[in-house]
Amino acid sequence: MVNLLFVALGLAILVAGGEATLRGAVGLSKRLGLSPEIIGLSVVGFGTSLPELVVGVQSTLDGRPGFAVGNAIGSNIANSLLVLGAAAMVRPLLCEPRSLRRDGAAMIAATVLCVVAGLDGQIAAWQGAIMLGLMAAFVVWSYRQDRKWAGLAAVLHERKADAIVALPVSFAAGLISLFSGLGGLVLGASLLVDGAAAIAKDLGVPDAILGLTVVAIGTSLPELAATMIAAWRGHTDVAVANIIGSNIFNILGILGASSLAGHLPFSAEIRHYDIWVLLASTMILFPILITDWRISRREGAILLTCYGAYIASLVWRMFQYGGAAAS
Repeated sequence: MVNLLFVALGLAILVAGGEATLRGAVGLSKRLGLSPEIIGLSVVGFGTSLPELVVGVQSTLDGRPGFAVGNAIGSNIANSLLVLGAAAMVRPLLCEPRSLRRDGAAMIAATVLCVVAGLDGQIAAWQGAIMLGLMAAFVVWSYRQDRKWAGLAAVLHERKADAIVALPVSFAAGLISLFSGLGGLVLGASLLVDGAAAIAKDLGVPDAILGLTVVAIGTSLPELAATMIAAWRGHTDVAVANIIGSNIFNILGILGASSLAGHLPFSAEIRHYDIWVLLASTMILFPILITDWRISRREGAILLTCYGAYIASLVWRMFQYGGAAAS
């Protein structure tokens, strides 16, 4: 019971810390005169994935790399199937074609890279450094493309920045929000990892399984909240862009940064099952997006059904491990 409380409290602090950090970072960026495009592309895009990043690095430092790998893979599966599926049920999600072609191709490439790394068995520090370099190159290239197009794709990133509300009213307030949020992220990640590790030990379940379920869903809450709000307000193209950007960052940024804290081994189960679910969820999502450049409510229901089936398979695996531990 205490361990469940640690997990719940850690998740709550993570979400609150992520929100405070994001608002502080966006507020400071605007006061420093950064362009709306770069704020929307990098600050907002990375800010919504901060909980996954801190959990990934913290769990690797604590000798629990299974949480980092499971969290990144599980978060992407949840983003593609759960978050976009739920948002499409609120309102059909429209896409901006030019931006989607570019960012969607990058999402597919990052996913394939993750699958290749998984088949290799681990992500070493030098591989993680390459992934971070690719992430930085993508941000710079996207920014230049947006400036050159000076059209809908650039406006889309500007609207991502404008979608963040309740910004700090002063530079000092922005700093307080930023650093208090970062502190909350570290504290929340520590509580979450410690609580989840204790539960995994008690149930005899591998860290990766809890990373794919409890940790991944919990750290995806900021994306779920932001996407649902954007869909409710009619900013559906922003909702889709946020998720695609988050998926790219989860693989290149989070796995890359986590590997610098210690190598990331992929468990046999993740190699044989979950990385293929990750690839399948991406390959299912992209054709849906480019068909009429929208996700309809019916297609959203299909995505949610697929996620429900995946979670059911994970619960079954957890029971199998629990039964083996009890015997």
